Amino acid sequence: MISNLSGAALPHLRPASASTSHVTSGLQPVATEAPDAAISSLRIDVSQVKPLQGAKLISVADVPVVRDLMAANWLRTHDTNATQSFVSDDTPENTYAQVKVGGKVVATLYNGGSSTMTNAAAAEIGKLEDPPGLSGPDLAQWRADNYARLLGGTVEKAPTAITQSQWTPRESSSTTYSREQLDAAFQAMLAEGQKAIAQRQSSYLTSRGQAGTSADFSA
Repeated sequence: MISNLSGAALPHLRPASASTSHVTSGLQPVATEAPDAAISSLRIDVSQVKPLQGAKLISVADVPVVRDLMAANWLRTHDTNATQSFVSDDTPENTYAQVKVGGKVVATLYNGGSSTMTNAAAAEIGKLEDPPGLSGPDLAQWRADNYARLLGGTVEKAPTAITQSQWTPRESSSTTYSREQLDAAFQAMLAEGQKAIAQRQSSYLTSRGQAGTSADFSA
């Protein structure tokens, strides 16, 4: 059993030579490359390093395009009014009507004119061009009528449907900021960054102080 175990362990060993006929009684040191020599070959000769001519640090504040982009993004992320008032068109409270075939809903229309439908219904309807000039509930009604006609279904108006006169088009999400707004936003962004750095430094110093105190007590 012992010979079998030792034989099973042999394949995991990698001998220095595949042949045992050259083994001598004297042990010879194995020549290996000195670690220092290998490390020295990777070192950079500092005398050969040359400073960049005319190089200087550039602040974001010195690049107007980047500065304004960062300031505009800061204003958008801090515009809580726009975030809270945004409601997607395809929410249940904006439903205009449903198209049903055999009692099953195959398409849903929304007050803004958008619609959703099953894959089977979309394949059967194909490419349906909307009439020019239609939008909002009028577009939703036109789509509902044509979906029902092409699918052989019926239109059921939702309690949340509104009329065209009640509909307010969604304003464009793009916003143009004044020079004063961008400048103020950039300064506020810098102040936030400096405050965050100060808080991290304070937390680090506090943790170091606590570690030193505990070390003194243990001593």
